[in-house]
Formats: sequence, structure tokens, C-alpha cells
Amino acid sequence: MKTIAQISDLHFGRTDPEIVTALLDDLRAEQPHFIVVSGDLTQTAKPAEFEAAHLFLGKLPSPYLVIPGNHDVPPVNIVERFTRPFARYRRWIAQDLCPNHVEPGLAIAGVNTARRLRWKLNWALGSISKSQIARVEAFFRRFGDDVLKIVVTHHPFLPPPDTPQEDLAAHAAQAIPVFEACGVDLILSGHLHRAYTGDLGGQGRAIHRSILVAQASTATSTRVRGEPNAYNVIHYEGRRLGLGTRVWDGKTFVPHDTAWFEKSNGQWLPVTQAAKETPKV
Repeated sequence: MKTIAQISDLHFGRTDPEIVTALLDDLRAEQPHFIVVSGDLTQTAKPAEFEAAHLFLGKLPSPYLVIPGNHDVPPVNIVERFTRPFARYRRWIAQDLCPNHVEPGLAIAGVNTARRLRWKLNWALGSISKSQIARVEAFFRRFGDDVLKIVVTHHPFLPPPDTPQEDLAAHAAQAIPVFEACGVDLILSGHLHRAYTGDLGGQGRAIHRSILVAQASTATSTRVRGEPNAYNVIHYEGRRLGLGTRVWDGKTFVPHDTAWFEKSNGQWLPVTQAAKETPKV
């Protein structure tokens, strides 16, 4: 069984150094097969913050895929925000804003949902465009049902269970049926600094197949929102998938509950309590 670690909302410029060190130590100990970094590497997109994020990424113990978040777009320099919104990100982090990753049994599509401008006062809100939806569809059409298909965005596609009015990525409603049609299994997102999971197939939307969602808390920022720092762990093998977290307890990161699913006829069904023993990873 392989493990993917999802770390999100690092916010260099407003991090707890002790937690940053502990996170790297925990990742080295856990040795995930792959790491997903789902945006907001910086707090205010300053060069020093990007440099710190760059140094952090260089210490990760596994290959990784990274996408930007809204905090990685300069918030104050309006000229740079509108003319070169991702110039600093491209210099320090990665040229590709929508990277893909492919290996036997796994395909991951990264989508940049951060925008220089939204037609709302809150420019922190994100969006997925028609061209991005089409790109994701074309990418996943290449793979069969035996491949775990994951979309990574910064902005959420599923609201928290206690605040269903939370803003989602714009055009998420248009993207979800396309994701269903091309076989997306899982969406990994951040932005809200809250960890929760769900199934878009059970949210009253017009889709007939499961699309699981794992939202990540902030891994290292001091800007927590009612819950501790944490990162997600995704275990997978064949048609079994586990979604869990490792949570900061004040001294180290410790395992939290893992929800296990089995895939059957396109549906990710929760594993019964009797069969819920965690497989050896």
C-alpha cells in the first residue's frame, strides 16, 4: 500500500518554526510515496517568503507536486499583481502552475485556482476556468478505471459540513459533472484551514458516481481556525482508499482517524467497522 501526503497552506511569513521542523521530521519518518502541496506557500508573496518556501520544498523526503494559492499572488503591488501575478512563484517554486503527475496506478492533475482578479470584493476567492476543466478531462481520458485519478486545487469544491454557505471555487458546479465523466476519484484542496472529508456524489448534485474530497488544514501557519495544524494522508492500493490526518499535538504530529473506502461499480463505499483494520502501510 502506498501513501500520499497532502500538505497545504504553509504560509511562510507567518509560520511556527517549531511546527515546520516537526513537519519535516514527521514526513521523513512516515516516508510517503508522494507529496502534494496544495497552495498558499507564502503569506504575502514576498521574495523572502518564497525563498523560505523554496528551501522547505528542497528538504521534502519524497517527490512532490505543487500548485499556487491566492496568497502566492502579490496583494499590495497592484501593477505586479495584474501584469505578472505568478512571476515570484515561477522564480522560486515552479514554472508550471498546473502540473501533472503520472505513474503506474496513479494520475494527478494540478489546477491553479488562484486569480489576479475576481468580480467580487474578495479577491482571495478562486475559480476553475473552462479551459482548465477541458484540460483535466483530456488528461484523465487517457487512463482506465484501474488508475486512481486525483485533482489538486487550492480552493474548495465541497463546503465544511457546519458551514454549507462557504464560498467554493467559481464554476465548481460546471467542473464536477465533467470530473465524474472522466473518472476523477478524489479532489484534494485547502484554503479554509480546516480538515474534513466528504463525497460529492452525496451532496445533492446531479452526478451518479462518487467523487471523494479531502480538505486539508494548515500544516504550519499560526493562522489556525479552530483546529490544530495538520496534514492529510491518503493510503491507496487497488480499489481500497484511506483518508486520514496527522495532527499537531503541541509536540509532534500524531495519527488521527482514517476513513476507509472500497471502490465498487464506480462508488467509493465506506468500509464497514468490522473490516476497518488499517492495512500495513
